[in-house]
Amino acid sequence: MPVRHYGPVPRRKPDPWPIAVGGKLADRTVTTSVAELTDITKTGLTADLHCASGWSCLDLGWEGVPASTLLELAPPPAGVTDVLVYGEYGYSANVTLEDLRSPQAMIATALNGVPLTAEHGAPVRLVLPHLYCWKGPKWFRGWDYITPDTLGFWEARGYHRLGNCWLEQRQTLPGPPKEDLI
Repeated sequence: MPVRHYGPVPRRKPDPWPIAVGGKLADRTVTTSVAELTDITKTGLTADLHCASGWSCLDLGWEGVPASTLLELAPPPAGVTDVLVYGEYGYSANVTLEDLRSPQAMIATALNGVPLTAEHGAPVRLVLPHLYCWKGPKWFRGWDYITPDTLGFWEARGYHRLGNCWLEQRQTLPGPPKEDLI
């Protein structure tokens, strides 16, 4: 699997790796950790990873926690349909609540039977197999409930707001993607 990302690979910080859910629209911020989530539930998933630049890795064995578990711990406010997911260093991407509720949406801690490496997002990354991989940040830190006019890192640079790989939703501006750093 190619290793591509924007910015440096973070040094592993001591546990616990905090994951926060909140935002301006939430009545409170809920903070948990990878360890706390994996104590609740752990599952496996075989799913693909697709990059907007054209490569795919098929039938990867992911292990982790369903993203819906975090939605249950920190339910969205009434009427909210969108979140801004975060990775380390402030990286962000737009995702819908529907995407996070997908049975295949996972907060992954392992790949093909071994813990994630730093280059692939250790200790945790968000996996959304039906979306291009820029939507599932490495070094996942949580999400904020947002209004639909808020844009994530790549979306502000012309990438598609939804990013469905099966519909080839790569960009909203004409022309090829400007960067191959996903």
